[in-house]
Amino acid sequence: MGNKYFGTDGIRGKVGQLPMMPDFVMKLGWAAGTVLAASGTKEVLIGKDTRASGYMLESALEAGLSAAGVNIALAGPIPSPAVAYLASTFRADAGVVISASHNPYYDNGIKFFAQRGAKLSDEQQYQVEKKLCYALKNGIDCVSSERLGKARRVEDAAGRYIEYCKGSFPTEASLQGLKIVIDSANGAAYKVGPSVLLELGAEVVSIHDKPNGININQDCGSTSLTNLQNSVIKHQADLGIAVDGDADRLIMVDHEGEVVDGDEILFLLARAAKRDGYSGGVVGTLMTNLGLQRALEGLGIAFERAEVGDRYVMQKLKENGWKIGGEPSGHILHLGHSSTGDALVIALQVLAIIVASGHPLHELKKGMTKIPQSFANVRINGIKDPLQAPIVIQAVENLKASLAETGRLVLRESGTEPLIRIMVEALHHNDASFFAENLAKVIDSES
Repeated sequence: MGNKYFGTDGIRGKVGQLPMMPDFVMKLGWAAGTVLAASGTKEVLIGKDTRASGYMLESALEAGLSAAGVNIALAGPIPSPAVAYLASTFRADAGVVISASHNPYYDNGIKFFAQRGAKLSDEQQYQVEKKLCYALKNGIDCVSSERLGKARRVEDAAGRYIEYCKGSFPTEASLQGLKIVIDSANGAAYKVGPSVLLELGAEVVSIHDKPNGININQDCGSTSLTNLQNSVIKHQADLGIAVDGDADRLIMVDHEGEVVDGDEILFLLARAAKRDGYSGGVVGTLMTNLGLQRALEGLGIAFERAEVGDRYVMQKLKENGWKIGGEPSGHILHLGHSSTGDALVIALQVLAIIVASGHPLHELKKGMTKIPQSFANVRINGIKDPLQAPIVIQAVENLKASLAETGRLVLRESGTEPLIRIMVEALHHNDASFFAENLAKVIDSES
């Protein structure tokens, strides 16, 4: 697969700098349209989050796709998983999301879906990248006027997605009697999120639901939980739900204001699935808490780790024929309900567990005990690999011996910055911090 521009989650960058420039995005649209048209694609559905730059990038993408002879269906501001769903219900051949997920407003990105919500295959991505490089060097071709792609607005995209979400909730159940605070991160779920909960009977307190183009993810959403925690306590709510800017990540807060992260959500889903006859396992990542692994093993549920990134979680799920996987950040896959990470659908599955059990979220999460984790980053100069230094190798061996069976060490290079990321799990938080800081010092001395 070509990877000059495509990262693990499409193409991303700061708006106004390459690659997030109108000319580049138009050529990307043409490249993608040319490749997709060659395999029979006639229409691409485009959705976006609430960033101001979405209008500019959408127009550029639309122009490129049209020049390649591909029709465009514009869904407007809508969650990423809604694009995957709507692309199939509208019989579009592919979907595009314009979003930088949990990043600040000044970033944006473009992510492609094939049919039925799957990511583009490695081969398709390679071909798009090849065509893109051609276009950047030589400009784009344009089909004849009668073959140019046409654009149309999708009527009631939000309403259709709301019904889809509600359809994932047990038909005999209701959220009547539950008070829920939802933080939509001033992002793509600002309308659909509260609506889904209201229509299922909940009393809803909606916060961060007034996007202005630049307040997306700003001190709100799944990466900044203080306001949600305070709102849950203030309104004496049963729980809180936080999504990110494009609503593919979910973090929850219980009635006491305690955070329930992706690992704990995975535990709740897996335990309930096992009770309902699910015989498969769960896929986490290198960063998944050891406490989840042990809790699942205690329930007789298989567990495997993938590289960090939902793409790799999905790959391993498919390899194993399993349905449940995810990351601590709240990107959760439950393939029994959705073909991609969908914060609202996953939230409804957790709410269904709460309703069926009659127990609050605070009680349900107690089946899993998290192991303390500590993190450290070391900036590297790129001239040499400090992890190969004898003193670092020895320090790593010593640390692993100290942790033995009671903890875990993860060392990895960042995919986006010149950093080595350290994560240490140990029985006590002070130990985890001490080990992480010490190893960081040793690595830093060699970098």
